[in-house]
Amino acid sequence: MYTSQTKQQVLEAVATMMEKDDSAPISQMAIESNLTEGEITFVLPSTMVTAIAGEQAQAILEDLPQWGKVTTIVNSFGSIFEYKAPFPKGKVAHGYYNLMGREGELHGHLKLDLIKHIAIVSKPFHKMESHYIGFYDESGECVFKVYLGRDKKRQLFPEQLDKLSKLKMEFA
Repeated sequence: MYTSQTKQQVLEAVATMMEKDDSAPISQMAIESNLTEGEITFVLPSTMVTAIAGEQAQAILEDLPQWGKVTTIVNSFGSIFEYKAPFPKGKVAHGYYNLMGREGELHGHLKLDLIKHIAIVSKPFHKMESHYIGFYDESGECVFKVYLGRDKKRQLFPEQLDKLSKLKMEFA
């Protein structure tokens, strides 16, 4: 995953960026440092990241529909697409994990064999507590993220925090 710099160089660069602003978005840190989101994510302090093998993607995706309202984010060429709703159920067919949301819900076709790394990230975002599951390709590019949901008062759902904690323990 570390192509342009060694892992130690990335670790030092991330530590410097975190000293300046520990709630800066990883996507912003990646742009500023000319690194991938994965290169940055997987050198974050162990209190902020739990690494999971990409082979676990299907199991995680199959569990997400029971979590309730989440925010799914896809960052594509600088554009950010967000979907705030329960993650849809899916099934494997024709080489994809097919998201089968109802009308008006998220649909899509995920190429699971491209997911090589998964991270559970617990890192402040614009000074707010934030948690997400990120799915990354071999080079460390982020394919998509699923953030824990928030209520109308912008508070995280406690039951999702519990589910995330159990997921971390399962793969730690």
